[in-house]
Amino acid sequence: MRISLLCIGKTDDKEINSLIQYYLTRFPRHWNFEINEIPDVRNAKNLTPELLKKEESKLFLNQIDKTDLVILLDEKGKQFTSREFAQKIDVWMNSSVKKIHILIGGAYGFSDEIYSRANEKMSLSKMTFTHQMIRLFIVEQIYRADQILQGKPYHND
Repeated sequence: MRISLLCIGKTDDKEINSLIQYYLTRFPRHWNFEINEIPDVRNAKNLTPELLKKEESKLFLNQIDKTDLVILLDEKGKQFTSREFAQKIDVWMNSSVKKIHILIGGAYGFSDEIYSRANEKMSLSKMTFTHQMIRLFIVEQIYRADQILQGKPYHND
């Protein structure tokens, strides 16, 4: 199984990038995890929020195959504990899912096309964070899930 974190734009914060890299280097080799940063939409400042979301959805959909599982990180999504998230990953690993895409949308969220394509919506918090911080948080949670599934002492309940 492969897990891909699809994001609009690059993370330009060196400290956040450094922390993301810290967790990525700790991932076991059997985890096929990648971060795909999709370039920002050109002339985004000249587009309405709705048009921008539609353009971003085209970029997302170009990265996704019909059989891929799509998880949206969305403020209206379901919240999970770290153990529940680890169990979800375990279920996906033990099923026929070949590729999972976890999507972080742009500043205005997702278009209706992306919502209709999504298999699930997940929220990391009721609070609002920058898109760059969310990248770090989800990478850490995926690493934490691995540690939970391996029974290692990284996670304390």
